[in-house]
Amino acid sequence: MNFPYSTRACATRARSTRHGSALVAALWLLSLANSAAQAPANTKPSASGGKQNRAAASKSYPPELVQQGSALFRKDCSFCHGRDAGGGESGPDLTRSKLVTADVDGDKIGPVVRNGRPDKGMPPFDRSDQQIASLVAFIHTQQNNALASAGGGRGSGGRKGVDVSDLQTGNAEAGKRYFEGAGGCATCHSPTGDLAGLASRYSGLELEEQMLYPRHAKRKISVTLASGQTISGTLAYLDEFTVGLIDSAGSYRSWRTRDVRYKVDPALNAHVEQFPKYTDADIHNLMAYLQTLR
Repeated sequence: MNFPYSTRACATRARSTRHGSALVAALWLLSLANSAAQAPANTKPSASGGKQNRAAASKSYPPELVQQGSALFRKDCSFCHGRDAGGGESGPDLTRSKLVTADVDGDKIGPVVRNGRPDKGMPPFDRSDQQIASLVAFIHTQQNNALASAGGGRGSGGRKGVDVSDLQTGNAEAGKRYFEGAGGCATCHSPTGDLAGLASRYSGLELEEQMLYPRHAKRKISVTLASGQTISGTLAYLDEFTVGLIDSAGSYRSWRTRDVRYKVDPALNAHVEQFPKYTDADIHNLMAYLQTLR
């Protein structure tokens, strides 16, 4: 969750229950802008530009609700935003977020959680009102604690690393079934082909980000010949005069652009379209499976 995937993509990542994310992101991109906190109505702006200071007194929440939110946050959000909401390797520090500061009883946080920010790598999370309330309680409590520890100021903030255990909660066998079946991953990828040794090249959050929103994905292309035959593959070359691809057999083929019709698909379309389809289990299980591809 990056608010963009627990394992909801930075990455890693990224609905989570529609997690998505990453995820990937991974994910995965998913940001809440950082800015100065808001002040109470009776606080006068400073002469240095009208910046306000947040009141020390903040709303408190039942400990049980905060604990529920902490458990949910750790599962869905910590891989990007850190366990304490203070920022992760790819997600911003929510204790310094303007959106969080402006939030009242989840009116800002709730829509971000439920709608996600797919353009930044954060999938939507299908959460109940009670779950949203617990997340709101936890995030605001963490923000209050951060403000208190900084003496009412914003503090230095900073992003932390991701605990490996946060990304190792899935079932590899279930992830393999998802990869080969419902997820549709096998239609574009192969564990013995393009993904061979994937977990040796990427690990942790970086692996999840590649899963949810790969940075260097190759573009797919289909070329239709004058005979009507269509040949698909990975785009290898394209300019004003020539179009070339690598076909499924690994062979390079090229044609003069004036002799064929071709269509290049955006590399990340399939991953972006998958965001609203992911469940929490899908993301965790798929991540567990990809970690076996060494």
